[in-house]
Amino acid sequence: MKSMTAVMTFLFAGCVGMPENIKPVDNFKVERYLGTWYEIARLDHSFERGLTRTTAQYSLRDDGGVRVINRGYASEANKWKEAEGKAFFVEAPNVGYLKVSFFGPFYASYIIVDLDRDEYQYSLVCGPDKSYLWILSRTPELGEATKRMLVEKASALGFDTTQLLYVNQKEK
Repeated sequence: MKSMTAVMTFLFAGCVGMPENIKPVDNFKVERYLGTWYEIARLDHSFERGLTRTTAQYSLRDDGGVRVINRGYASEANKWKEAEGKAFFVEAPNVGYLKVSFFGPFYASYIIVDLDRDEYQYSLVCGPDKSYLWILSRTPELGEATKRMLVEKASALGFDTTQLLYVNQKEK
């Protein structure tokens, strides 16, 4: 039983790791990050496959964590899908490095790699490895120059930006 606990601890710790060459933003202010973010682009994963009009809503929890509500429209099923999770800071509250869970004790990294420091209007986020990447915006559309800058930064960090899926935020 002891070895099983050690193996499980190792596996869960690996899920909140940080990809090589990635550094989370510092001087992060969670209060300014709260609210709704629109997904502009993402690397595709099964948990979001086929979803459009995807958003993430962040609010404070009573235990000091962050409540996360991810929402997207599944047009084939003609319905909204929603998942509620919780996030906690891995290091200090002023470092954009959190662990997020949507499924009980299983956590994954949520690393804010780039952020509009002045207005908190865009964000570049990755997960525990370079197969997870999101470009987020406070508005359903992001200016081309800003989008290009974020894609170039992600590419320079080693993400395969040729595989980015640009999210339709418009109602059909």
